[in-house]
Amino acid sequence: MTDKNRASGHHVRARGLSRRAFGKLVAGAGAALAAGSLPLFIPARLLGAEAPSNRLRVAQIGCGRIAQGHDVPGVLKSGLADYVAVCDLDSRRLADSKAQMEAFYRQSATPAPQVKTYSDYRELLSQPDLDAVVISTPDHWHAQVAAAAVLAGKDVYLQKPFTMTVAEGIVLRDFVAKTGRIVQVGSQQRSTAQFRFACELVRSGRIGAVRRVEIGLPIDPTQPDDRRQPVPPNLQYEQWLGCTPEAYYTEQRVHPQHGYGRPGWLRDESYCLGMITGWGSHHYDTLHWALDTELSGPGRIEAQAEFPDHHRIWNVHGAYQVELTYPGDVKVSVSDKHPNGLKFIGDAGWIWVTREGATTASDPNFNGGRALPPLDASDARLLAREGLSVQLPRSDEHHKNWLECVRSRREPIAPARIAHRSNSACIASWIAMKLGHPVTWDPRTERFLNDSKADALLAREERAPYGIHRLVEV
Repeated sequence: MTDKNRASGHHVRARGLSRRAFGKLVAGAGAALAAGSLPLFIPARLLGAEAPSNRLRVAQIGCGRIAQGHDVPGVLKSGLADYVAVCDLDSRRLADSKAQMEAFYRQSATPAPQVKTYSDYRELLSQPDLDAVVISTPDHWHAQVAAAAVLAGKDVYLQKPFTMTVAEGIVLRDFVAKTGRIVQVGSQQRSTAQFRFACELVRSGRIGAVRRVEIGLPIDPTQPDDRRQPVPPNLQYEQWLGCTPEAYYTEQRVHPQHGYGRPGWLRDESYCLGMITGWGSHHYDTLHWALDTELSGPGRIEAQAEFPDHHRIWNVHGAYQVELTYPGDVKVSVSDKHPNGLKFIGDAGWIWVTREGATTASDPNFNGGRALPPLDASDARLLAREGLSVQLPRSDEHHKNWLECVRSRREPIAPARIAHRSNSACIASWIAMKLGHPVTWDPRTERFLNDSKADALLAREERAPYGIHRLVEV
């Protein structure tokens, strides 16, 4: 059953919190920060004159597809750090990750450290000789694990999207600021040459005043629910659910038990909001970078979307159209009907940017299998490299940039305070898609204007004993 332009009222109410509860959550974090009750740790190994000669000691939390194919190789190939620990709730994936790391060390000239394994991230974070962690869990675990990590004095590489809700994002952003930890979010388009160059061109006025931006994102199809299955003995399923509601186990809901194919949790709103945050977190971040709105966001948002029956396991959005208005009256259209990428349209022409290649591992439909040019323009002269008035920070590899900043204590290229804002714009778009009526977002207060139904979706109820709000209770 398809429900166009809205979710059922029961679903919206059940998934959100009241405006008062949202305020209480954020205020609780603020009170804890103001009271100085949050512990601050700076690993001794990173202090002193000898620190630059030390290889950083890193742990991997979450050992699934994105970790195996992207995060673990990124850290290992940087030459700046050693993996010394791995943590996962699936013992089979835990063993695979440990073996992947040990194979790398056998094949390289780097002395192999002992790689310890953990099933409880809290035990891992308690290790005093650990400098930093890479968090590659499903989205619904991002906020709690990342908050616990920075409070334990660990620097963090956090896979996108930053958090599942705006309320979580505010709390986590403020924890990062207070503790001074180095947090890099996996918006790796900031470390890709054509995206940086496109943003430099736009911000330098190459296409004149920007009037419109078109952003294309793919969608995920649904299918009927699989039946209940026995929980595999290698999976701690109750803990995997975390703060989300209890639900019966089926492989369709979690991840493949054999291989590392696309996991089902990406298509269930309990664990992911769909492509509007899955891919949106990348393209909205590039949008904000190009428009110089990294610490603000949109105003009016109007959206339509198709959603499967919310009781279905694969219930993330299908076809959709989102129209946002940004400062300067820039109109932004986000739709599955546009090619996957960004097209900036101005008074003097247009500039197009996307990733190279026709497919990616995280995407079921990348431009219909067509390889589009990674950088293009209405006139080739718009892409001239001379005469740019804006030069943006440069990073050749996202994980390496993070590790360099862990050493230098400089802000990385995709920090928490910026990632939170682009993620908030994605979530606000999702809220407009769910409600089916125009909303007005106030970037200053990080609330909607005079819209209690929209505000109710800025946070979610959390199943005890899990959730980020239990870290801020005072």
